[in-house]
Amino acid sequence: MITLPAGARILLATRPVDFRKGAHSLAALAAEMLGEDPFSGMVLVFRAKRADRIKLVVWDGSGLVLVWKQLEAGAFRWPPVVDGAVRLTPVEFAALFAGIDWTRVQSAKRIPRPSVPA
Repeated sequence: MITLPAGARILLATRPVDFRKGAHSLAALAAEMLGEDPFSGMVLVFRAKRADRIKLVVWDGSGLVLVWKQLEAGAFRWPPVVDGAVRLTPVEFAALFAGIDWTRVQSAKRIPRPSVPA
């Protein structure tokens, strides 16, 4: 399993991309098409036309990191193909990366702060 930086924002590009693209081309695509800064530490997640492969691009402070994963069987669960992107929580991303349906995973609920008695 890949470990993400603490507090990293995760952005899932909903449209498939040409999987011949490298880290710099995908970063440029994120800046141009999604309007996001690829050098902000945000984790950018892209998929191929067949949903069995994904690429992650993240700036780690000293360079772009490219991670490529292909499932042996099945496909990654992906939102409907539309223009734009979807933000994921770290828990949802972990499920997606493992090949699990991330839409069925829930993040831990925040514990409500006790109120002061009136």
